[in-house]
Amino acid sequence: MGRLFGTDGVRGVANADLTAEMALGLSVAAAHVLAEAGTFEGHRPTAVVGRDPRASGEFLEAAVVAGLASAGVDVLRVGVLPTPAVAHLTGALGADLGVMLSASHNAMPDNGIKFFARGGHKLADDLEDRIEAVYEEHRTGAPWDRPTGSGVGRVRDHEEGFDTYVGHLVGVLPNRLDGLKIVLDEAHGAAAQVSPEAFRRAGAEVVTIGAEPDGLNINDGCGSTHLEQLKAAVVEHGAALGIAHDGDADRCLAVDHTGEEVDGDQILAVLALAMRERSALRSDTVVATVMSNLGFKLAMEREGIRLVQTAVGDRYVLEEMKQHGFALGGEQSGHVIILDHATTGDGTLTGLLLAARVAESGRSLRELASVMERLPQVLINVPDVDKSRVKTSAELATAVGEAERELGGTGRVLLRPSGTEPLVRVMVEAADIDQARSVAGRLADAVKSALG
Repeated sequence: MGRLFGTDGVRGVANADLTAEMALGLSVAAAHVLAEAGTFEGHRPTAVVGRDPRASGEFLEAAVVAGLASAGVDVLRVGVLPTPAVAHLTGALGADLGVMLSASHNAMPDNGIKFFARGGHKLADDLEDRIEAVYEEHRTGAPWDRPTGSGVGRVRDHEEGFDTYVGHLVGVLPNRLDGLKIVLDEAHGAAAQVSPEAFRRAGAEVVTIGAEPDGLNINDGCGSTHLEQLKAAVVEHGAALGIAHDGDADRCLAVDHTGEEVDGDQILAVLALAMRERSALRSDTVVATVMSNLGFKLAMEREGIRLVQTAVGDRYVLEEMKQHGFALGGEQSGHVIILDHATTGDGTLTGLLLAARVAESGRSLRELASVMERLPQVLINVPDVDKSRVKTSAELATAVGEAERELGGTGRVLLRPSGTEPLVRVMVEAADIDQARSVAGRLADAVKSALG
């Protein structure tokens, strides 16, 4: 698997890349590293452990719980809940550590482990590096310092976590959702019970699809990566809108009443204007990545909202928000972070706030989302090239310059090396889809020529 920790924890095929032994070892290593860092100083440590419904989550959860308890950490097992719920409960319960078992939008055979620090925030890179180093050291034979007797961790189920989290979600809404019919696609994932309950408590009439997880069907033809069923259901039921989550419900995409997709950029635009009206958009600024549609940038400029852009990845959006105290940020994929109410992307919270804006404004989601016009965007992955030379190739710089001159102020070019694969991503936006395709195709050929 190379470096174990990626941009969103440790992921791989469960029981092949990500084994029970690895889950146990990483959990013990995390406990020891946090103890060394002083996190547990002066008290008995506690961890919150949750998972999505994947079948492999059952044995991986058992391994994580065993590892933590063997290292002297008391465990609160919250069961199947979304990633943002585990983050929230880690903070709300004053736990020293949170652990979520999920591979998000990945197919069912995959799984992952994500650690949260005290307060529900993602672990710092240096702590992840230290956990990996300690795990490797002990995997190859160095003995652990193990507590015995009353020093071992105790394990109990914390079933109250469900109500605590749902109550938090409903409690932060600026208004109720009475009168709205909403279709929810839960991707047969971690929010299959939480999300419908939250929307109902907020007053919405709820229709659910993809809400019958069996451990094997997560993300299978449904959820935020497969919107076809949601689009059809919204039209069929005459709903005001539809909301789609991924397997661990840290993201949200939407569908308007006509069945048209509303992506993460449009959701950010709608929420930015709503938050500014309530004086909740600090510094009148929203944070997004360089992959955000140019139409989003133009809309924010027109509305007088400052856009700060980061590298691709919600962790970089979050870092920028925390560093400068911004309240709203996210990605086109539907990871939206509302920092006043969540420490990570929260798909259920995002969907609730989007629906609240529809209810409060009396306007349709289609009308609200029209604040921005999505420019045609073409993405081509160019494999088997030397991605390290993207910024230094003179031949490629010439090709990019020619493309930018052709597009002028009505388009944009972005070349980005993949963080995990030997390929370069070519993204082109233009006012016309045919022009975008043509420019993207020529740039992809230039990448092959210059870096192949």
